Amino acid sequence: MARILITSALPYINGVKHLGNLVGSMLPADVYARYCRAAGHEVLFICATDEHGTPAELAAIEAGQTVAEYCAEQHDIQKTVGAGFSLSFDHFGRSSNPQNRKLTQHFCEVLEANGLIEERTSKQVYSVDDKRFLPDRYVEGTCPNCGYEKARGDQCDNCGTLLDPIQLITPYSSVSGSRNVEIRDTRHLYLLQTQMQDQVRAFVDARAANWPNLTTSIAYKWLDEGLIDRSITRDLSWGIPVTQNGKPRPGFEEKVFYVWFDAPIEYIGATVEWAEANGGKDWERWWRTDKGAHDVTYVEFMGKDNVAFHTVSFPVTILGSKEPWKLVDKLKAFNWLNWYGGKFSTSQKRGVFMDKALELLPGDYWRWYLMANAPESSDTAFTWESFKACVNSDLNDVLGNFVNRITKYAAARFDSKVPEGGAPGEHEAWMANELAIRLPALIGYYEAMEFRKAAAETRAIWAAGNEYITKAAPWTAYKTSVELAAVGIRTGLNLVALFGIIAQPILPETAKKILDAIGVPEDRRSLKPVNVGTGDYATLLSVLPVNMPINVPPQLFTKIEDAQVADWTARFGGG
Repeated sequence: MARILITSALPYINGVKHLGNLVGSMLPADVYARYCRAAGHEVLFICATDEHGTPAELAAIEAGQTVAEYCAEQHDIQKTVGAGFSLSFDHFGRSSNPQNRKLTQHFCEVLEANGLIEERTSKQVYSVDDKRFLPDRYVEGTCPNCGYEKARGDQCDNCGTLLDPIQLITPYSSVSGSRNVEIRDTRHLYLLQTQMQDQVRAFVDARAANWPNLTTSIAYKWLDEGLIDRSITRDLSWGIPVTQNGKPRPGFEEKVFYVWFDAPIEYIGATVEWAEANGGKDWERWWRTDKGAHDVTYVEFMGKDNVAFHTVSFPVTILGSKEPWKLVDKLKAFNWLNWYGGKFSTSQKRGVFMDKALELLPGDYWRWYLMANAPESSDTAFTWESFKACVNSDLNDVLGNFVNRITKYAAARFDSKVPEGGAPGEHEAWMANELAIRLPALIGYYEAMEFRKAAAETRAIWAAGNEYITKAAPWTAYKTSVELAAVGIRTGLNLVALFGIIAQPILPETAKKILDAIGVPEDRRSLKPVNVGTGDYATLLSVLPVNMPINVPPQLFTKIEDAQVADWTARFGGG
C-alpha cells in the first residue's frame, strides 16, 4: 500500500467553474484519487477555493457584498457543485483561512532570512480618478504581443503572454473604466528567483521522466528563457497581510501578498485545515519529509496555464525555505477544452458551467464524456453533437443496455439469483482471455494517468462483454439447455459486477447503483492490481457466488434526443 497525496489546482472564487476548469484539474484528480483508493492505497485528496486577488474584489463589488461575505458564499456554492459531480475531496478548504495566512507569512520570513526576498521600487499604474495604485488585474488594455484589446495586466487571455501592467498599450482602470492613469513608483517585496535557477532546474531534471511532455516543455521553456525576480506583494486590501518578525511590515500596512505566492501554499494550509477538522490528524506526515512524508508520492493536477507557477515559482518557495517540505513528484497538466472554436471563459460567461450542467443531466454523464475526451495531448473541442453521441453510445448502448438485459433476464428466468449449473466453455474462455489482456492495460493507463486511454479501455471491456453475450446467446440456449443458459447468465452477471468495479473511478454513482443492486459487498469492490496480475483471470468471472440474490438496478442512463440538443444549443450556444 502506497501513500499518495493528490492536489488539484485551486478553483478561483469568482463564480462557479465551467467544464473546461473541471476537466483541467478537479475531475482527473478525483478520478485518479478514486482509482488509487480502489487499488488499496492510502490517499489524501486536497483542494480549496483560491480567494485572494483582484477578481475577488471586483466580483464582490459587482455582487454588492463585502469581499469576505462574497468569498464565504461562493466557497459554499463551489463545494456544493463539486459534490454534484461526486468530487471526493478529503478536504475542500479556503485560502483565506488562518492556516494559510500563518504558513504564507512563515515562508516569506524564512525566504527573507535566506536572502531570497528584498524590497524594490517598481513602476506601477496609478489611477488618478480612483485614487489608488492598480494591481495587475485592475488594469486592462491592448496586449503588446497580439493586439487583443481586453488583455489583463498580468496575462493576456487571448495569447497567454505573461505581462506587466506597464507593458499594456492604452491602459485603463478595470474598476472605473478611467483612462486617467499614470505610471508611479511603489515599493514591493521581490522573490529572487534568479538565485534559484540551478536548483529549480535540478528539481525539474530529477522529475521530468515522470511528467508528461506538456509539463516538461513548459517548465524547460521558462528555465531556458531564464527565471526572473518576481514581486510577491500587491497594493490591495483583501489578502494575507505582509509581516516582518510577526508584526506588520513597516511601509507595507496597505499591501498584501500576491495571490500567486499564497495560493500554492494553501495546499499545505488546506491539509492543516483537514487535520484540525478531523480530530487533530497528523498533517505533517504528508508534508514534512522529516515527519514521515519521505515515502509519500505527491501528485498535482492542473491546466497548462498553471504549470509554470507549479514547476518554477512554488518550488522556489519550497526549496528556498531550506526546510524539509515535500516536493511534487508527478505533475499532470492538461490542454484546453474549447467551446466551438473558442475558449470556455468564466469572465466572459462563455460555455457550460458546472451548476448549469447538473441541471441538464447527472454528474456521471459529464464525467464520462470529459474523461473520454480529456485534452491530454492537445486541445479538444466540446460540441453538443459529440456529447450526445458519446453518452448514447458508450453509456446507454454499451454499458446500460448490457446491465439491463442481463439482470432482467436473470430476474425473469432464474428467480433473481446467480444461476448454478453448467461448465464454462469456449465463449467463457474467450472472455477470460480478453480480460487477461485488457485489465492489465486498464491498470497501466491509470497508473500512467492516461485518462483518455483508461476510458477507452474501460469501454473496450464493456464492448467485449457485449460481444461475449452475443456469442453465448443465453436466451437462445435456454430453449434447449437451461444449464448452458445458466453459464451465460452467471458469466454475464459477473461481468456486470466487474463492469461496475472498473467504472468506479469515472462513474462513481452509476457504479454504486450497479454494485448495490447485485449485492457486491464493499470489501469485494477493490481494483487492486494484484487481483489482475496473477494470470488466473477466470476467477474474475466468479465475483458473485451461485444462488446469490440480485436485483435489477434502476435505469442507469437515458438517451439524449435531438430536441434536447436543439434546446441546449439555443440556451448555451454552439452549433
